[in-house]
Amino acid sequence: MDKKPSALHEREGVSQQETTSAAAAEKIKLNRKKQNTITDFVSGILDGNITLLSKAITLVESTNVKHQQKANEILDRCLPYTGNSVRIGITGVPGVGKSTFIEAFGKHLTAKGKKVAVLAVDPSSSLNKGAILGDKTRMEVLVTDHNAFIRPSPSGNSLGGVAQKTRESIILCEAAGFDTVIIETVGVGQSETAVHSMVDFFLLLKLSGAGDELQGIKRGIIEMADAIVINKSDGENIHNAKIAKVAFNRALHLYPLKESKWQPKVLTASALHNSGIQKIDTMISEYLLLTKSNLYFDSKRNAQNKFWLLATIDQQLKDNFYQKTNIKKALQEEINKLESGKTTPFNAAKRLLEM
Repeated sequence: MDKKPSALHEREGVSQQETTSAAAAEKIKLNRKKQNTITDFVSGILDGNITLLSKAITLVESTNVKHQQKANEILDRCLPYTGNSVRIGITGVPGVGKSTFIEAFGKHLTAKGKKVAVLAVDPSSSLNKGAILGDKTRMEVLVTDHNAFIRPSPSGNSLGGVAQKTRESIILCEAAGFDTVIIETVGVGQSETAVHSMVDFFLLLKLSGAGDELQGIKRGIIEMADAIVINKSDGENIHNAKIAKVAFNRALHLYPLKESKWQPKVLTASALHNSGIQKIDTMISEYLLLTKSNLYFDSKRNAQNKFWLLATIDQQLKDNFYQKTNIKKALQEEINKLESGKTTPFNAAKRLLEM
């Protein structure tokens, strides 16, 4: 007696064609192994190839000597195609809403046809040097915009948490055709000073109603800021934001006029509700118009180049010193003497420097 077919009986399905042929798979494998030449990098970057731009920035950030040599050659060949962007530094304490603000501002600019690169300096672990690279998840709308490029860079041990190679990354982004480069800092330590030395316009984000307006009296950060934006000015916080705006305006007028002849402004905004963004864009345009007409824009960039020349020399001398084999050995010996009370830090340093 024949058995009736079970309800669980499998029937032979329609055969599926392989999605990738063996030849295509081999080609993909070879491409992955292929080492891009310097010419590949330069032509790709100038064509706006984001993959090659990202790889070039990785070379710039690498401590490998061969990578550094390759990166320097790429930078030299890209240099004639740079300098045409507006560089904007954005800082503020953690929790002020930097990522949300940058996303809203970036989307505003790309909607106008601008190409925006965001170099977000990411906090590194002091133990394993790893970075959380969270900005790509926080800026989830901007990251999908084909006119935007977001590059989180681990801060490492560089000054104030600012990525050591951010300056070079700006050059590569400009060569790739980005007309607006935004640099976000961790917002702690002396990162503001380092970012101020590489941007055209420096924007300080503040909160109201959290005691933060009292920090407006701190001279250093106020002197550097070209504008203060009181973020999260929405809902019940609108009243506090207006009060903070008055307080910051009073603080700003206590200082002499900047060399740029620009009077720093205080604006309110809500990045979450996309309010105040157009006013900020207009304000930055007014700043650029003024500083380019009075030639301050170019003189500031020249001063910044000189600063980074000297800073790079300082860093290279320091690196060369610590990389010497005899110094590594002698340094440990001097540390042992310090710990046993047989020398002072000053005499130990003098002996090491005279080697």
